[in-house]
Amino acid sequence: MKILILNHAFYPDVVSTAQHAADLAVALADAGHEVTVICNRRGYDDPTRVFPSQENWKNIRIIRVRSTGLGKRSKWRRAIDFATFITSCSARMLFLPCFDVIVALTSPPLISFIAALAIPRKARRLVFWSMDLNPDEAIAAGWLRENSRSARLLSSMLFYSLRRADRVVALDRFMKERIRAKNIDEAKISVVPPWSDDEHVFLDERGRKEFRAQHHLSEKFVVMYSGNHSPCHPLDTLMDAADRLADHTDIVFCFVGGGSEFQKVKDRARAQGMNNVLCLPYQPLDKLSASLSAADLHVVVMGNKFVGIVHPCKIYNILTVGKPFLYIGPQYSHISDIIEEHPNMKLGYSSEHGDVDALVARILAAKADGGSTQSLSIADRFSKKTLVPRMVSAIDGSNPA
Repeated sequence: MKILILNHAFYPDVVSTAQHAADLAVALADAGHEVTVICNRRGYDDPTRVFPSQENWKNIRIIRVRSTGLGKRSKWRRAIDFATFITSCSARMLFLPCFDVIVALTSPPLISFIAALAIPRKARRLVFWSMDLNPDEAIAAGWLRENSRSARLLSSMLFYSLRRADRVVALDRFMKERIRAKNIDEAKISVVPPWSDDEHVFLDERGRKEFRAQHHLSEKFVVMYSGNHSPCHPLDTLMDAADRLADHTDIVFCFVGGGSEFQKVKDRARAQGMNNVLCLPYQPLDKLSASLSAADLHVVVMGNKFVGIVHPCKIYNILTVGKPFLYIGPQYSHISDIIEEHPNMKLGYSSEHGDVDALVARILAAKADGGSTQSLSIADRFSKKTLVPRMVSAIDGSNPA
C-alpha cells in the first residue's frame, strides 16, 4: 500500500507526536508499505532549527515544507505558523501521486480537514489519528467561546473530518466517548494508547548517577515534570508546592522539556527566588533514559477540563523506567484508570488541582518511601511492541501480532 502521513513534526524532532509518527512510519515501511511523510521543516519547539527539505530515512520518504517560525510566545504567532504550514502542506499534496491511505494526526489542529478534503481524489481512505481534539481543546482552555462563529466553523470542520474518516483512532476511553458523542459511528473508533519509547527509555542506573551529578542533584530527592509544558496541564499547584517546600533543601523540583508554559515556570522561579527549582531543555534521545531515571518522583498533570481532549502520554515512559509518579488532576482520567486497575502495585499518588496541602503531604510521603522503583510488569501493556502492531492493523487491516 501507498501511505501518506501528515503531521507538523517528524524525525529527527523529539516532541512526542514526532516520535510516535516516526515509530508508526517505520513499522509500516517494515511491513512492506510505501510510506511518505509531509511535515514541517522547522523544529516544533525550536523554530530556529531547520531540517532538510527532503530526506530518505529507513525507507521512508520525508518531505518537509516551509512555514513561518514566529514561535509560541503568543496565540497569534502560533496561528500564523500553523496556517502557513497547512497552506504549504496542501500545496505540496497537489503534486504528489495518489495514495491508498492518508494518516492524519492533529498537529497542527484540524490538519485532518485537509486530509478529508483529499478523499477520494488523492487517497481512497483516511485514518484520523486523534492525538487531541480541537476546537474542543481551545474551547476548554478559554481561547474560543463555545458558541462563537469561529468555534462553530472549526467544530464543523472536525465533524466533517471524523465523518469522512474510515477509521478513527482515539487514545483512551474518554476520548472515544467524546468522539462517539459527536454522532460518529462507534464501530469505526479504535482505542490505541500512545506507546512508550522502548528503544530509548529504560531504567538507567549509570545514567541516573551521571545526570544527577552533572546537575548537582546527587544528594537530593528529585521531583520531576518532564515533557511538554502546556496550558492543558496547569503547573500552578506544583509550583505552589515547590514554594511551600523551599525550606526543604534536600528536595529539588526539576522541570525538563519545553512548550508555551515552560518560560512561565522559569520566570516564576526566578522572580520568587525559588532555588529549589531547576529548568532544563528537552533532552536528546540518547540521554532520555538518564534524565527520566534521575527522578525519584515523576509528576503527571491533567487539567480538569481536558479529560478526553488531550492525553498526557509521559505516563508510559514513567512506567517503563519503573519510578513512582504523582498525578495532579481530576478524579477520572486515563491516569486514574491505571492507578485504580493496579491498586496493589503502589504506582503513584493522586492529588487535585489547588490542594497544595495534600500535594505537599504526597511529596513528603513519597520521599519517606525513598522513591523506590516499582514493578515494571505493567509497562508491557503500553510498550511499542504491543501497541504499534495495533496501529498498523488499524491502517492496513492486518491482524496485530
